[in-house]
Amino acid sequence: MNVGFIGLGVMGGPMALRLAHAGTPLVVWNRTPHRAEPLRAAGAEVAADAAEVFARAEVVLLMLADEAAVDAVLGRGTPELAARVAGRVIVHMGTTAPEYSRALETDIRAAGGRYAEAPVSGSRVPAEQGQLVAMLAGEEDAVAAVRPLLAPMCRETFGCGAVPGALLMKLSVNLFLITQVTGLAEAFHFAERQGLDRRLFLEVLDAGPMASAVSRMKAPKLRERDFSVQAAALDVLKNNRLIAEAARDARLASPLLDVCHALFRETVARGHGGEDMVAVLRAIEARTAEARTTEAP
Repeated sequence: MNVGFIGLGVMGGPMALRLAHAGTPLVVWNRTPHRAEPLRAAGAEVAADAAEVFARAEVVLLMLADEAAVDAVLGRGTPELAARVAGRVIVHMGTTAPEYSRALETDIRAAGGRYAEAPVSGSRVPAEQGQLVAMLAGEEDAVAAVRPLLAPMCRETFGCGAVPGALLMKLSVNLFLITQVTGLAEAFHFAERQGLDRRLFLEVLDAGPMASAVSRMKAPKLRERDFSVQAAALDVLKNNRLIAEAARDARLASPLLDVCHALFRETVARGHGGEDMVAVLRAIEARTAEARTTEAP
């Protein structure tokens, strides 16, 4: 079975490489052509455009930035949609609003295709290592076709029922991730500004009950002020917005998320959207500086 992969960014690139290295017959495309070169070197076929991917593949994985990008690649709202999806399984692996995914499934099925959601939890390093966690939702036949393809990319896959169950699960997980990393950055800032040894603080943290895979990945980046991207602050802001909107739609309180939303909005506004999510530290530092300026005699 030929598999298509569209979207070779920070996450999509290493995910597609895992498939290629596993021997999956793969045809790929990315809007920025140079991102496809590592896939070509790994044995994947590089398509001239998105339409060629659909023409050559029975299952097409989409790891795209947002809803507009998905619609454009699918030709949604045009006669191209049916030509691209009929007889194929379309797998939406990015993070979008759950209601968007529900409507997308309706359109794809009406055009003769099958549809599954498969968002993943993890950042660039787990993607490179094949250690992502996938959440999978859709009709049984679509899920059955997709599940084996996730194995080279993911250490575990969880069935989440009907669409948009997987995206709702992803947003729930991301709510915890966002508040956890923001809390870690604030704790690091507090310890540093109190004059504590940064390395010692992180050693104590790592020895105690608050240690986690996330803290062990993000704490060294804070210590070294290494803001190279694993999960970009701009993407985190997008996820934060999606979670907040879903909470409002369901009339749910999200007080911690709302504070994080403001901090990531400030991080991006200060020009750090392309840096790792630990760059939220910069917004916290800016607030401290502003508070001291206000309090100065």
